[in-house]
Formats: sequence, structure tokens, C-alpha cells
Amino acid sequence: DGGDGDDDDARARANASNGSNDVADVELGTRDAGGRGTTTASDGTVATTSTTSEDLMSTFFGDVQAVKSNMTQIRAALRALHDEHEASKRATSAEETRERQDRMNATIEGVSKIARETKLRLENLDEDNEKALKSGKIAQGSSEHRTRAALTSSMKTKLKEQMGEFQNLRERLREEYKEIVERRYFAVTGTEAKEEDVERLIETGESETMFQTALLEQGRGQILDTVNEIQERHNAILELERKLLELNQVFLDMSVLVEAQGEMIDNVESHVARSVEYVQQGHVELKKARAYQKNTRKWTCIVIVILMTILISVLLPVLKPWKSGSA
Repeated sequence: DGGDGDDDDARARANASNGSNDVADVELGTRDAGGRGTTTASDGTVATTSTTSEDLMSTFFGDVQAVKSNMTQIRAALRALHDEHEASKRATSAEETRERQDRMNATIEGVSKIARETKLRLENLDEDNEKALKSGKIAQGSSEHRTRAALTSSMKTKLKEQMGEFQNLRERLREEYKEIVERRYFAVTGTEAKEEDVERLIETGESETMFQTALLEQGRGQILDTVNEIQERHNAILELERKLLELNQVFLDMSVLVEAQGEMIDNVESHVARSVEYVQQGHVELKKARAYQKNTRKWTCIVIVILMTILISVLLPVLKPWKSGSA
């Protein structure tokens, strides 16, 4: 089991490291979006290069692939954080706790950069979609328009959900830190900690105050490691919460974008509905035209038959071929 745990830790560290390297590439603008598009400059802004009507959709799908790649990295980083956190709960020394928390901090920093860059890409996709409509390269309600709107909407929703998972992780870290403090206190004193004492420690980090009686009874040296470990966990939790709050801002921004996209989707659907209505009306008019054409041919044939009948009835008595034959 120990070997498996080491393997998991190694994979978690590798994922965190890979995430940081990928973020570095993005920040330097060395990674493009399908040969064009929303490359990130050194100042953190995203610039969209121009496209022609011929490669507009291929450019769009290139940007979509870049966003999906970023989301895959974010998902891997979230798994790495969960693995690292589970391993940190088994740590029994301040040094080991600090090492694991440092790796978690580095992973969260990488995620924060990727998330901000992804948000900018999605905002640029919205702008590209709007420009394509205004320029006439894509028709309102067309299949291309619906595809662009649907994919952009879906990715914004998924990024919001991913950022929400990091906020769930933040709440989980705080709750499990509280449980660790309670277990450590019980292990040292043999009694359960008071709720207000635990809350005070979580807020202030004053672990020695909570363990004051144990320090006097058992001696400082015997429980100093526990006090230091709890203090280190407290400092680490504060730092992790601060970094996760940065991700929370991305979550809030994406919530606004997702809410705003509802109106855009409704607008697209209304155009599609009108297009369907126009097509249906066209089918009705076409059927009427065909029926009229068929009816016209029918009456034309009737008129021709009547005229032929009249003509024969007029000519037949005049010619009287049977009489001229008998004469």
C-alpha cells in the first residue's frame, strides 16, 4: 500500500508540474489556437488575428480545441489537488505538511492562470461570433451560427462548473482541517475539543492556547510537534483559501457570462424558428403553385378536347367523305 501511495503522489506532482509548464507556454503566447486566433500576450491580454471567410469555421474549431485542451489540464489539476490533499491528511510532521501544501499552492497557481486565459479565449469567441454576423460572413440563424453559439455556450457552462468544483474543494479543505484539529486534540488530551475552541484556532491559528493545559501537564517537548503541525496546517489553509478565492472570481465572471448567453441563445432560437416558419410557408406556397399548375394543365387539356370535338363536328358534314366515295 505504501508503494501505491508513493506512485499516486508522484503522479499528482507530475500533473501539477505539467500544468505549470503549460501555463508558462500560454503566458508567453507560444501556443496558438489551431493556427490562429486567441494567442495570449505577455501582458495577459488576448489578441485575435484576422481570418478570411474561407477558413472562418476551421479557425473557430481550432479555438474550440484550445479551450478544450485547457479544460483538460484544469480537470487533471483538480484530480492532482485531491490526491495531494488526501496524502497531506496522513502527514504527521510540520515539514511534510508544508511540502505537500507547497505543491498544492503551485498547482492552484497554474490552474488560476489557465482559467483566466480560457475565460479570455471564450470572451474572444463571443466577439468573433458577433463580428462574423455583422460582416455577413455568417448568416443569422444559419447552421454555422447555431454551431458557434451552441459550442461557445457549452464551453462557458463547463468552465463555470469546473470553477465551482474548486470552490467545493475550498469548503472541503476547511471542514477537514477542522476534523484534523479535533483528532489531534483528542489524541493529545484524551478529551473532545470544545466547538468554540476549535473555531477560534481555525480563525486565529493560536494552537498553543488550545493545548495550554496539555503543555503544562505533559511537557512542552512531548506535544510541540503536534502544535507545530497544526500551526503549519493553519498557515497552509489560509494560503490555499487565498489562491482559491482568485479562482472564485473566475467562477463569478463565468456565472455572469453564462447568464448573459441565455439571451443570445434565445435570440438564435427565435431566428431559427422564424427561418423554419419561412421555409414552411415556402412549402405551402410551392404546393399551391404546383396545384395551380396541375389544374391549369387539366383545363388546357379539356379546352383542347372541346375545340377538337367542335372542329370535327364542323368539318365532318362538309367533307362527307362517304358520299364522294359513292358518287
